Amino acid sequence: MEKFGLIGYPLGHSMSAVIHKAGFESLGINATYELMETSPEHLVDRIKYLKRGNYSGFNVTIPHKVPLALFVDEVDKYADITGAINTIKINPDRSFTGYNTDVLGFKAAIPDTVSLNGKTAALLGTGGASRAAVLGLSDLGVKTVDVYTRNIANSIDYMAYLRRKFPEITFTALQIDRMKDLSKYDILVNTTPIGMQGRSADLTPVEEYMLKTLPEHAIVYDVIYNPKKTILLKLAEKLGYKTINGIDMLVWQAVAAQRIWFNRTPDFNSMKLALLENL
Repeated sequence: MEKFGLIGYPLGHSMSAVIHKAGFESLGINATYELMETSPEHLVDRIKYLKRGNYSGFNVTIPHKVPLALFVDEVDKYADITGAINTIKINPDRSFTGYNTDVLGFKAAIPDTVSLNGKTAALLGTGGASRAAVLGLSDLGVKTVDVYTRNIANSIDYMAYLRRKFPEITFTALQIDRMKDLSKYDILVNTTPIGMQGRSADLTPVEEYMLKTLPEHAIVYDVIYNPKKTILLKLAEKLGYKTINGIDMLVWQAVAAQRIWFNRTPDFNSMKLALLENL
């Protein structure tokens, strides 16, 4: 029996085991998936444990997506460009190959009927999910991205990194609590944990009066999947905007992870249904 799992901190909200087990079943694969809560100070010990143990791979979530780059032997192009890793394949020689399937999940959740080519985006947050969103937006042809952050001074390196990696996109850093007008944006993407179950489910990163300044055609995309509709998405729906939640993104990135582990594609619908039944 093959063993897989998820490392991150905290993991109380995670549905990864439910999703992946449904994927294993759809492929007829006998495998286990564990949630391994791992605080930053215990990350090195966890990596040693996974290398020694009989694991075939694992997923990575907050706050380890960026630090994990220090422990891998090879990365795919998305992990290389974003600097963030969410999937590891453990090779027979126990070396680690790192992947970023969040980019694929982020793009797959956007309906084919939506064109973002040449458009302008507002991106909230500067963490690992933010990097995946930037790469997804780049692949979809977005030309301008304004990055809203709590601390501009702390985001200087991140912005320089983005400008270096994506020279075709114009990036600007803005203070999130000084947000004034969203009328120029075609899509607003929240990659912060504000609104997440168990942390700040009763909060929104953008208040209703500010959301109202978005143009009518704008899309509001929240990568949070639990709750299914964050306060942000409920407000956006009430105002008539098209919304995208994090559920399809989460399931598609899990599909991509299993494709990496098994070289086969699990059933998306089975995995999504399992998630929805357990939320």
